[in-house]
Amino acid sequence: METTRDLADAGTVAAVESDDHLPLHRKITYAFTDVSGNLLYCIISSFLLYFFTEVFGLSVGTAGTLLLVARFFDALDAPIWGIIIDHTNSKYGKSRPWFLWMALPFTLFVWLLFTTPNISGPAKVAYAGVMYILAGISYTGMSTPITSVLPNLTSDPQERTIANSFRMIGGNIGNFFAVTFILPFATMLGGADRQRGWSMAVAVYAVVALVLLLIAFWDMREKNIETCGTVTIRQSLRAAKGNWPWVLIVVANVIFWVGLMTRNSMLAYFFQYNMHDENLIALFNGVSIIQAIGMAGIPLVVKVWGKWAATTTGLTVAIIGHVIMGLSGDNLSILMLGWCLACIGSGSACTMFFAMVGDTVDFGEWKTGIRAAGFLTAIGSSFCIKMGSGIGSFLPAQILRAFGYVADSSQSATALAGIAFSFLWLPAIIFAINIIPMVVYRRFERQEPIVRAGLKRLHAQETAQLSENA
Repeated sequence: METTRDLADAGTVAAVESDDHLPLHRKITYAFTDVSGNLLYCIISSFLLYFFTEVFGLSVGTAGTLLLVARFFDALDAPIWGIIIDHTNSKYGKSRPWFLWMALPFTLFVWLLFTTPNISGPAKVAYAGVMYILAGISYTGMSTPITSVLPNLTSDPQERTIANSFRMIGGNIGNFFAVTFILPFATMLGGADRQRGWSMAVAVYAVVALVLLLIAFWDMREKNIETCGTVTIRQSLRAAKGNWPWVLIVVANVIFWVGLMTRNSMLAYFFQYNMHDENLIALFNGVSIIQAIGMAGIPLVVKVWGKWAATTTGLTVAIIGHVIMGLSGDNLSILMLGWCLACIGSGSACTMFFAMVGDTVDFGEWKTGIRAAGFLTAIGSSFCIKMGSGIGSFLPAQILRAFGYVADSSQSATALAGIAFSFLWLPAIIFAINIIPMVVYRRFERQEPIVRAGLKRLHAQETAQLSENA
């Protein structure tokens, strides 16, 4: 039963949160961070397997293995980046300065990844692997602060949800321009020279991403970090120990990205070989912006149903969309209907994972007294994206290999079946598995009012102690 003090603390928290409002311009510039990240990262996640096999010149087996091995090594940098952020103490804050410091490395290495040097054999494979890892490491250094800064922008959970929706809509805009226009843009710039076209097109995208990151850095402000200090590695691990909502979000987010990347990496293959129309690649990628509808509605859905219910609903809608696509046959209209539902559902679920990992930072601080925002959000976001993306690229690549796929050739009926299964049905199966950890997460979401009240009391004690020591 709640004590009188707990109820009083909860009332105080509500009063403070009502004043902890983010101005509209800061929500927009916060969204710029994900516009920038997705403008480049979605080219990697959606087209790198295609680029490696159709443009760069690697076999599908080599490309798939390279993507998986590089991702496993690359994913290890996520907790390191989280620890680095927790150790950061600058005049700009803890997370904010990394938008400035990593803007150039991130955009440069992504451009080099899609630039084909005049080399061959093992040297070419090594170049692809090294640039992939460097692009991934720099992406983590830029993307980890996007999530870790959210708990420090405002302590109001509803404001966090709204800000995160702005961010995800911004990311969806970045994704839209990345996956819709990169292929025709590269063709326009390079003509018959596909390698030159890709290098020039990605260079233009990189410049835009760089400018957006610098604007976001300039406008960003962090709060709630005055009493945080430097968090040691041991303390970061303590904040994770027993943080079961965080464990559930990490597991669920990895599974989600396996499903999403499986679908994204196979889209180009499906429409080129199964539907025999490369123009549909840009069309369906462009239509994916419809997922912004689900992202924009998330704050209202969360307010009415709660976070776990909003997430499982999104996953269910995505599954239904894939089933409709799988049963559509050659009917393009039904295929498009299923695709719209799949995008709205997965977009909504994606939004919720990033919002909930911020809440697990509060849970860890409430349980242990340690606010390891960088470490917890790095693993809960960047690590999950990279690990899920690696597995999500490896699985369909191995299915294509087993089913006899041959790059840039007419495909056998078996290979076409492998492409269709990987694009239509495998993501639905993975999303269904994804629902399981979210059902378990429900019990921890019910504790959030108690967690916020306890943190308010803890922060008040820490502030009073600092005042006495001053």
